[in-house]
Amino acid sequence: MATTKSSTKEYIRAVGRRKTSSAVVKLVKASKNSYTINGKDLNEYFKTLELRKIVTGAFEAAGGTDKFEVIITTKGGGIHSQAEAVRHGISRALVSSDKELRIPLKKAKMLKRDPRQKERRKFGLKKARKAPQWSKR
Repeated sequence: MATTKSSTKEYIRAVGRRKTSSAVVKLVKASKNSYTINGKDLNEYFKTLELRKIVTGAFEAAGGTDKFEVIITTKGGGIHSQAEAVRHGISRALVSSDKELRIPLKKAKMLKRDPRQKERRKFGLKKARKAPQWSKR
């Protein structure tokens, strides 16, 4: 979470994570909110309305914030997990831009990382916990 200066534009950078997904978010001041995810538009990358609401939820929870151009690079996990990683990254970037936004974002539980991951398969078992059928004789 740092304010960095690129060749011409100054931006705020933050990393959001969920399960195995990670998203690097750059916020650049702009006249209106626009999203670019892995080189695609928000509606093109996240096809469903539910996923788009997850991504834009951080700005809604923060209230009347400044307008930003949001540039995102995301990888790993599934599409839903990536959407929540993007939301986490946007929330962290908003907090680093304005400390006052920490309270509403924390209340909305958008600053918390979801660490749950798939449990590994153990030797002698069929899956992580499923054991072969036990037979008495």
